[in-house]
Amino acid sequence: MLIWIVLIGIPILLGFYAQMRVTSAYRKNAQIPSRGRITGAEAAEAVMRHAGITDVEIVEVGGQLTDHFDPVNKRLALSTGNYHGTSLAALGVSAHEAGHAIQQKVGYAMMNVRQTIMPAVQIAAPVAYFVTGFGIFLLGSVFGGLMLKLGIGALLVMTVFQLVTLPVEFDASRRAKVELAGLGIIDRDEAAGVAETLDAAALTYVAAFISSLGYLLYLLALFNGGRRND
Repeated sequence: MLIWIVLIGIPILLGFYAQMRVTSAYRKNAQIPSRGRITGAEAAEAVMRHAGITDVEIVEVGGQLTDHFDPVNKRLALSTGNYHGTSLAALGVSAHEAGHAIQQKVGYAMMNVRQTIMPAVQIAAPVAYFVTGFGIFLLGSVFGGLMLKLGIGALLVMTVFQLVTLPVEFDASRRAKVELAGLGIIDRDEAAGVAETLDAAALTYVAAFISSLGYLLYLLALFNGGRRND
């Protein structure tokens, strides 16, 4: 029970805390308009233009915090609130996604690694939880052991992906803060609101890695315990 609390329970609570924090920080700073009244789409365009990027399309997508950069199709997608919004939150998120476009242009190593293992992650994600469920249920049998091994392998791929994601996201946020201030899109005293939003978002990636790592260690403990009982 203790090992479950440490490796599964605590990471779950951290994940809830991270999600609450990013939601709170975003809502707070989404209510604070920037003095320049520049929209998120305009900020993203300015950041990319300053980096010499002219072949990335900026599009509007539905939902909240659905913003992302698609390096394959060279498309920067901003949720409606951030695409049209002029708030500190909108500028921070939009510039963050533009930071990913800059990473692609300069050949940022960790982003290249993440893109390389992405196909494996897309296969591993459904396997990691579906297969391990059967493995745990049938723990002690030969078939259960094989299923658990497969699930552990898939979860290992996902954990490596989450680890690689950390520097990619931190670097994109760093670039966003530097570019917004350097281009004069935000004033010095507005930087705190942008930083609060981006730092809260970064915590969700840390929580995702810890959760994935905790589950991996938990499965390894179950597998080793099952082997000793054979």
